Amino acid sequence: MLLDLPGLLFFTTYTLLVLFWAEIYQQARNLPAAALRPTFLIINVIVYAVLAGLWALTTFGRTPDIQELAYTISNLWLAAVFLAAAAGFLLYGGRLFVMLQRFPIESRGRRKKLREVGLVTSICAGCFTFRAIMIASSAADRSDLEVDMLGHPLLNIAYYSFAEIIPSACVLYILRKLPPKRNAQGYQQIPSQ
Repeated sequence: MLLDLPGLLFFTTYTLLVLFWAEIYQQARNLPAAALRPTFLIINVIVYAVLAGLWALTTFGRTPDIQELAYTISNLWLAAVFLAAAAGFLLYGGRLFVMLQRFPIESRGRRKKLREVGLVTSICAGCFTFRAIMIASSAADRSDLEVDMLGHPLLNIAYYSFAEIIPSACVLYILRKLPPKRNAQGYQQIPSQ
């Protein structure tokens, strides 16, 4: 139950990247982007509220059957949330990738940005899909496929390595270089060597 909280924070952090890409895409297409941030907040509040209710039902349910049902529904809800995050990466990452492909070939930094967006989209969509499959499988067969296996630390390490640590390290490596800072007049500063 509360072991899902770090996964939810992981979800919120990465959906911020989807929000950023959506804003870039909307602004580049001269489409209204004002509703994106409130939509992002509303989606996150709904995700957290539904899970809080299911966790409360799992903890305080009157019978073990109700508690087990709430646990299964909360896992299925989490799987759906992570699958939706993967779809968001594919949707806006794919749109941004296609938009960058259409820029003229001589555009500065085009190839690098194409590679960055393509790799981050692939890694994040794969990571969230993997999580969704593992959590849904855990909901279907809790006895053999429990995701948070406190009794099996090596399996726990393997799961979180493939679901969070390795994808996060890859994304951080890909996005490691920030654009140069602009000074007060709007000119880019040349990095010192």
